[in-house]
Amino acid sequence: MRHYLDFEKPLAEIEGKAEELRALARQNDEMDVEAEAEALDKKAEIMLKDLYRNLTPWRKCQVARHPERPHCIEYVNELFSEFTPLSGDRNFADDHAVVGGIARFNDTPVMVIGNEKGNDTKTRIERNFGMARPEGYRKAIRLMNLADKFGLPVITLVDTPGAYPGKGAEERGQSEAIARSTEKCLQIGVPIISLIIGEGGSGGAVAFATANKVIMLEHSIYSVISPEGCASILWKDADKMREAAEALRLTAQDLTKLGVNDIIIEEPTGGAHRDRKMIFKEVKNAISKALLDLAEKKRGDLIKHRRDKFLSLGQQGLVS
Repeated sequence: MRHYLDFEKPLAEIEGKAEELRALARQNDEMDVEAEAEALDKKAEIMLKDLYRNLTPWRKCQVARHPERPHCIEYVNELFSEFTPLSGDRNFADDHAVVGGIARFNDTPVMVIGNEKGNDTKTRIERNFGMARPEGYRKAIRLMNLADKFGLPVITLVDTPGAYPGKGAEERGQSEAIARSTEKCLQIGVPIISLIIGEGGSGGAVAFATANKVIMLEHSIYSVISPEGCASILWKDADKMREAAEALRLTAQDLTKLGVNDIIIEEPTGGAHRDRKMIFKEVKNAISKALLDLAEKKRGDLIKHRRDKFLSLGQQGLVS
């Protein structure tokens, strides 16, 4: 059963009526309702385009968090071959919120690292809803060191509300682990390509996305804090999340203007979950182009490119 967001409720009614007609026809062979069902399908298609023509930042947040949106493991399975997961930080534990390992992309050996949220109650709890603990970032550091040693490009898939804020995580050095992961991104001499496939939340995302190329899906978001968190701090009211989403400039479109993001991948109308085949193809093409663009850069040039990119952030504004 398809999940509908709050602003998609009118669409849910129309698509539901079309499905009801077809269900009745399946129960009674003498009923001919296909013409009426097709008319409802066309109406739903027009409404879907209207809803997604000019999404507000808050609605983009909702789409980025859609429970049916493709997650990290789905991208890994579709885009890479011979994926060999590598577990643990060799210090404390294996963080299941962070997936990583060696794979092939178009027959090129690469290192893949990403946040996995899970798809149902059991896997979401197991993956901690994509919120990494210190051992997750230390696992990422270990894999980046390995990639640097063997000259493997690093591809990261970012989809996290942020780092886990629990007491145990803080006791084990959460902020230090995030900072070390960000530092490691700036140090290694191989290409780093980061894709924001859903949420890019706070330092938990920066630790994986300090890359030569940052690529965002059209309806993904990337921000220093969630709109709800921002609203709670600024207005002492989480219900002000719509105003916060507007002020944070967290959309792919605003972040491209600000120089934070490099490439926007267009999503199917209605979001990435409505046409997985299309989005996997577009993401694959974007990674291929980014790898090609970075292939000729030498170690020192790659490091300088990343440092210059992030040191220059803030110099561009939204007003020309």
